[in-house]
Amino acid sequence: CMFYIIMGVSGAGKSTIGKLLSDRTGWKFYDADDFHPLANIDKMNRGIPLTNRDRQPWLGKLQHLIDQNLQDNHQGILACSALKSDYRKILGQNNPNVVFIYLQGDYDCIQARIKQRQGHFMNADLLRSQFDTLEEPQDALVIDVYLEPEVIVDKILSKI
Repeated sequence: CMFYIIMGVSGAGKSTIGKLLSDRTGWKFYDADDFHPLANIDKMNRGIPLTNRDRQPWLGKLQHLIDQNLQDNHQGILACSALKSDYRKILGQNNPNVVFIYLQGDYDCIQARIKQRQGHFMNADLLRSQFDTLEEPQDALVIDVYLEPEVIVDKILSKI
């Protein structure tokens, strides 16, 4: 039983790819944004980057979600920025059944995508801070965000 975490900066396509992957496989999809406390959402709406302290309870909830799915023998997919190595350690806990899929793209491409989005609480001004925070994973499946979503899902399925 495996649990897949689709990671990358805001606007990389984590939710889109996660939902498509879920549709194709039948595995349950979760969006990490849905687990943020209201105080975190309020900060992000005001353009204030989250601190490590802000993220701790959120990461704990996500870790519990992953553990529960694996204990219940359920495959799952989580869209989560997981920008820092420390965050990925909390989420994955060196469990070989947790696989990170990194949607990799450059600032200009992703900034253009965010500007086109409606109804998402990520402030485009925070994108620079996300790239500054990003520690690219050494142990993830890396997929180029420039590909069409269906092609990205095909690539993921061919590698997992």
